[in-house]
Amino acid sequence: MGFMQKQVFRLGFSLLVALSLAVGIFAQPAAALTDEQKLVSEVWRIVNRTYLDDTFNHQNWAAVRQKVLEKPISDQKAAYGAIQNMLKTLDDPFTRFLDPEQYHSLQVNTSGELTGVGLQIALNAQSGKLEVVAPIAGSPAEKAGIRPRDRIVKIEGISTTDLTLDEAAARMRGPIGSLVTLLIERDGEGEKEVRVTRDRIALNPVVAELRSSPQGTPFGYLRLTQFNANASMELAHAISSLEKKGAAAYILDLRNNPGGLLQAGVEIARLWLDSGTIVYTVNRQGIQGSFEAFGPALTDDPLVILVNQGTASASEILAGALQDNGRATLVGETTFGKGLIQSLFELSDGAGLAVTIAKYETPNHRDINKLGIKPDTVVTQQILTRDEISTETDLQYQAALDALSNNAVVAKLGSRE
Repeated sequence: MGFMQKQVFRLGFSLLVALSLAVGIFAQPAAALTDEQKLVSEVWRIVNRTYLDDTFNHQNWAAVRQKVLEKPISDQKAAYGAIQNMLKTLDDPFTRFLDPEQYHSLQVNTSGELTGVGLQIALNAQSGKLEVVAPIAGSPAEKAGIRPRDRIVKIEGISTTDLTLDEAAARMRGPIGSLVTLLIERDGEGEKEVRVTRDRIALNPVVAELRSSPQGTPFGYLRLTQFNANASMELAHAISSLEKKGAAAYILDLRNNPGGLLQAGVEIARLWLDSGTIVYTVNRQGIQGSFEAFGPALTDDPLVILVNQGTASASEILAGALQDNGRATLVGETTFGKGLIQSLFELSDGAGLAVTIAKYETPNHRDINKLGIKPDTVVTQQILTRDEISTETDLQYQAALDALSNNAVVAKLGSRE
């Protein structure tokens, strides 16, 4: 499985991580240090300079370095182990070390040629368990019945408590046609074994249709499954085409969209906004920066956005931006709550280091992380099959139709400056 595009400077991906690719270039430590100790010190300095939490999980970070370097570090394997132990003290699953093979695999996955089971996964920051954010639409995992919020207990009999996020992802990747056995835990149902056949994962991010509301109003139904490099362009083409066909309103379905490229989320927000802040990035010093809309929007027609527990990362940024700017009304369930930003640094020996450097806030300075985005209209929904999405069986979709037909909503959204 894979889920990024390396061309974009910042991204949110299936490991619930928004990465900005950068190369760390640092002065060498004292000549008295061995190569292995230098690598440990290199990692320590990156974290010391960039990590979001300036208390470093309420500990003396300098003392952590000293303690690690006091022990013999005989070879590269020992250095990698020392680095991992040092990072564990931060109690942050997203700040992690990638050996050269893992780092290379991460870069390969940015190419968009994906094979595997098609799962977006994350470590739950509270429980520490490996959790499904969402299966990719049409993927083997979705066809096997795996759902958002499922916990992956074992992969091929190996407990995921003993695996890093990247190791778990690597074990689920494999040749097309090969099988992988997952032990899944689900609320109210206990554990069950699921066998999934790996395949090439098709990333077709946009579904667009012109439909008619019960009142006869033509509207555009847009389902966005992932924020990849083509999503913004494809969505723009879809909106333009629907406008020409007479669409007078829109439903944007972001359910089970686990995110993707941050830049794609920002660009898609700009398709709907004439002006306004889209998202703030906040580091340990406070406000770090923001992304703005500069118009003109492709349409000012009323917009309803569908969200659920599988709506994460860049999806939450888009939903929060359009909600806070009064551009859209949200229907569904509170979103996943992934709002941390990581930077990926290349180390001097070819390994990599992901470091949590900042967090996202909506235009109204709402913290997304662990809290999610609460919809304007809360509608719970049983798990649907792919064919049931946006049909009469889909209660959230029906509520979105009601919202579009609500004159107050239409007036509010249609009369914005």
